[in-house]
Amino acid sequence: MKCRAVLLAGAGVVWAAAIVFGARTLLTYENTPGAPGDPPQQWPAASRVARPNGRFTLVMLSHPDCPCTRASLAGLEALIARTQGRLAVFILFGKPAAHEADIRSSDLWKQASGIPGVTPLYDDDSQEVARFRGHVSGQTMLYDPTGRLVFSGGLTSARGHQGPNAGADAVLRLVNESTRVPYTTPVFGCALHDPGTRPIREDPAWKQ
Repeated sequence: MKCRAVLLAGAGVVWAAAIVFGARTLLTYENTPGAPGDPPQQWPAASRVARPNGRFTLVMLSHPDCPCTRASLAGLEALIARTQGRLAVFILFGKPAAHEADIRSSDLWKQASGIPGVTPLYDDDSQEVARFRGHVSGQTMLYDPTGRLVFSGGLTSARGHQGPNAGADAVLRLVNESTRVPYTTPVFGCALHDPGTRPIREDPAWKQ
């Protein structure tokens, strides 16, 4: 009996340690940002995105299979509702070696298409990703009416996290209060250059 009790106690310690380790790993993962983008300070002249004159233009780069980007799109929808039509918004979807039809049929494309004021665009061969120099899905850039970059970063505070965040607050200040101090925030998402043939599974299994 004593031996059994010792074994059970030992198993309990191991189990508790595994839980703590798993929770710490998960927390670290969710709060580790991706590689920051290096978008051009002026709107890229070669871009095929038609930037409207006299309005702020927001561009988000998205991988169609990144589950983290669901939260970015939700944050964007909430943001647009508070900018009173002052934003022109484009979401560029691209995936290496993917067919346009597959991208357009993705859940994220459909989610983006349902947001009022958003124009989703197919980024053929990730050409716009190269022009805007992004690395992570969810990378967002805000250009002022003159075409000058005033914000670069993400619209979430962690991977898959919805709710208030520094990125959305910065964009709101820039658009609604006419401040022009450039602002950057971390980006949480999947690699834009992932060519995987299956959907990326960035989220832990228990969140699927």
